[in-house]
Amino acid sequence: MKSLPPPQLDAIDLRLLNLLQHDASVSNQALADAAHLSAATCHRRVKRLRDEGFIEQQVAILSPQRLADALGWGLSALVEISLDVQTQEALDAFEAKAVQDASVQQVWRVSPGPDFVLVVQVVDMPAYQELAKRLFTDDARVRNVRAFFAVKRAKFQPTMPLPGHSPA
Repeated sequence: MKSLPPPQLDAIDLRLLNLLQHDASVSNQALADAAHLSAATCHRRVKRLRDEGFIEQQVAILSPQRLADALGWGLSALVEISLDVQTQEALDAFEAKAVQDASVQQVWRVSPGPDFVLVVQVVDMPAYQELAKRLFTDDARVRNVRAFFAVKRAKFQPTMPLPGHSPA
């Protein structure tokens, strides 16, 4: 089977990606103006960037602190998980289970050290205990769990550093 060449990004693509990752809510016309392109060219390039998978999704990033203030609850945790065996089957099974849980925001398979690091967001400590039972305690493959509960978020920047563009 012939492999496809890796996708190429030029300076205009990088400019569009940089602008979009800082504010994906801008209109196509505003994006085109900022990138010094025609609206049609801008639209075509952004569509290609989506189609080629450079743009995975566009979302609103909610503030956990503002939600906690408004709703009166909120608990964020980073959780390290080690399995008793590191077979591909065991790793894939735990990953699939963690990915399906709505309280799990991110699942990272890591090395060395634990097998996974999860970022979780739950209502409160009883909700965390339910999550722990669902994902960790009831799973015989889980050997060790270490949870770190957030007391302050000093930085959250979901942007990717791109060549030719200074970090904001």
